[in-house]
Amino acid sequence: MHIPFRYGVILFMFCFLLLLPRPELEAQNTTEVDTAFKKPHSPNKAAIFSAVLPGLGQAYNKKYWKIPIIYAGFGLITYFIISNTSEYKKYDEAYDYVIAGDSGYIDNDYVGQYDEQQLLDGKKYHRRNMELSYIVGGLWYILNIVDASVDAHLFDYDVSEDLSIRVDPVMHIRRPDFRPVTGVKLTVKF
Repeated sequence: MHIPFRYGVILFMFCFLLLLPRPELEAQNTTEVDTAFKKPHSPNKAAIFSAVLPGLGQAYNKKYWKIPIIYAGFGLITYFIISNTSEYKKYDEAYDYVIAGDSGYIDNDYVGQYDEQQLLDGKKYHRRNMELSYIVGGLWYILNIVDASVDAHLFDYDVSEDLSIRVDPVMHIRRPDFRPVTGVKLTVKF
């Protein structure tokens, strides 16, 4: 499916405008009003944003540093897809030419360089890598959506100063023979 460039730009601008702060909501500066009417950070909204345009959910979550990582991953995956597809087509064309026994001219370097079995092996190898590249691309896309959703769930998570872990030695007296038993006690305070 090919989306014309102008529609892609319009879709991007629409999603970008949804992220802009609204002046009527920023006019109230009191913390009481802000906390009373604060809209919760929506994991569904972050997931939908990332599904429409990868990285947009991370922008919604204010995790801007993740956007270049997402696009670098998509760029690398696209490189492998294009490279393996190109090699697969060359091996396939050379294999079909050799199998058919044609004697005419063909603009393919692999025809005289490899025999029939090597061409078949190269064709299978690059087809497998091409298909794996598509699978990894799909998984990377899904990971982008899941990451945005999880970040949105944890966006308002309060990490309080009252959190603490304490490890203390402890000694108990065993009942049957009244011998002391030592151990370690782990205390977690929320």
